[in-house]
Parts: sequence; C-alpha cells; structure tokens
Amino acid sequence: MNAPTKFPLDVEPAGLSGKAAVPTPDDLVITVRDQRFGRTRKPSRWWLGGDPIATAWHNALSATFPRGEAMFIEAVKAHRDGAPPKLEAEIRAFVKQEINHTREHVAFNKAAADAGYNMDGIDTRLEPLFAEIKKRPQIVNLAATIALEHYTAIMAHEFLANPKHFANAEPETAAMWRWHAMEEIEHKGVAFDTYLHATREWSRWKRWKVKSLMMLVITKNFIKNRWNDTLDLLAQDGLTGTRIKLKLAWYLIGTPGVLRKIVPAWFAYFMPGFHPWNHDDRALIGKAESEFPDAVIPAAG
Repeated sequence: MNAPTKFPLDVEPAGLSGKAAVPTPDDLVITVRDQRFGRTRKPSRWWLGGDPIATAWHNALSATFPRGEAMFIEAVKAHRDGAPPKLEAEIRAFVKQEINHTREHVAFNKAAADAGYNMDGIDTRLEPLFAEIKKRPQIVNLAATIALEHYTAIMAHEFLANPKHFANAEPETAAMWRWHAMEEIEHKGVAFDTYLHATREWSRWKRWKVKSLMMLVITKNFIKNRWNDTLDLLAQDGLTGTRIKLKLAWYLIGTPGVLRKIVPAWFAYFMPGFHPWNHDDRALIGKAESEFPDAVIPAAG
C-alpha cells in the first residue's frame, strides 16, 4: 500500500488581509490515506447488520458523493487565487482526499448495483441539478459547498464518536465509511477558510447572511432528497408504505438517530463567529485509526 501523504500546514498562520487568524489549528496535518475497499469482497445487499433501512440510507448518501465531491473540488479551486500559502496547502490536500473519496464511492455504488439495486435513478435525478449548478456564480457554489461540508463533518463526527452506527456492518465496508469520516473531519475547515478568503472584502453581515440562507436551502433539499432516495431503494426491496416510512424516521431521529444527534452542531453554523474548528475533534481520528485496522488493498502505483 502506498504510504499516506501528509500535508503539514504550518507554512504560516492563515490570517486574511491582516485580520486575526482563523481557528484552523496551526499544527493541523491533512493526511491523504490512499486506501481502497471492497475490491476482493464486495458488500452484500444489506451490508449494515442485515438492516435494509440502515443500508438504504447509507447507499443513498453514497450515490450523491461522486457528483457532490466533484462540485466541492471545483468550488474550492475556483477561489484559490491569492490564497495564503497555508490555505493553498490545505486546498491541495483537500482536493487529493476528495478525489480518493470519489473513487471509493464510485466503486461502492457499483457494488450496490451489483447487489441488485438500481442506483441510476438517484444519479438521473442529480444530473439536471448539477447542470444548473454549473451555470451559477462560483461564489454561490462555494457557499453551498461550505454548507454541505458542514453536514459531512458533523455526520463524520457522529459516526466516529458513536461506533454503534457501524457496529454490525461488514468490516471492510465499515472501514471505508470510517476512513471517509476521518478525512472529512481532517479537512472540515478548508472550504470554510476558502470562503473567508473569497469574501474577505464583504461585510461580516453579508458573509453571514449568504452562508446562513444557503444552509437553509441545502438543509431542505438534503433531507427531502435523501429521504426520497432512501425510500426509492427500499421500494426495490419491496419495502413500502407508512410502516417503512416510520421505521426510516425512527432510524434517523430515534435510534441510532444520526440526524437527531447532529442538530446542535447544525445550529452552531448560524452562530456569530462560527468556524468548523471551533470544535477540535481530531482525537476521534486517532481513536478510529487505533481501534479499527485498515481493511484495504494496496493502492496502485
């Protein structure tokens, strides 16, 4: 396996235009863990503890990642000109991590299709949305990116802080989700710092208003679309009706309740002075790496 590529980010403080440095830790290291999963043993149809509802929710999430992460990369790269060296280094590491995430979720989505799910319906619904995204001003896409990156970071925190989410999952697939979660926490401030850089001439009020309004739009669409995508996958298992919807709702807001658990962190996004690194949760990365051995095959090269 290729050795992980580490990006030490102590080039210089990431202060913008003489202002106070942003809260991204000075000793942050973004590590590109070039790992591959599920190549020799693919996930079964209900890979998460034999639970079709939990499996469908995560499959629906994964179906969005290849297009979504491509958008994140483009939105951040579009605003890197003039960035301080520290932020430039963060962006390079962010891009490398997201490219690897895309590759692994493409493989995972193909495995879900091989297990009998038609994943094309989700991607077909995403296609016109992303066609419209390409027509929008890049700063709008960056505002959407920081909102979605906040979602991925707070869900990643929940997944690593509460191992019960993947306690009964097939080991290699669980390792893939933990790997993704570790790197999402690690680079959770990159898009936000890029937004601060891109809007450095804006007033604090305008910066807050744009990011907050975008989060409300993203939240509405994220929950509605992931709910519908999950129900679509469940319908392919013959699981439909009010009872299934109630079970899905309980999975999300009851037990294990991933959406319920992230509500406080979601509200924090709207607070004055918010920054993803106001809460330093890097300890979860070390804990995950020490407790869960990598289930990977060597990377090419």
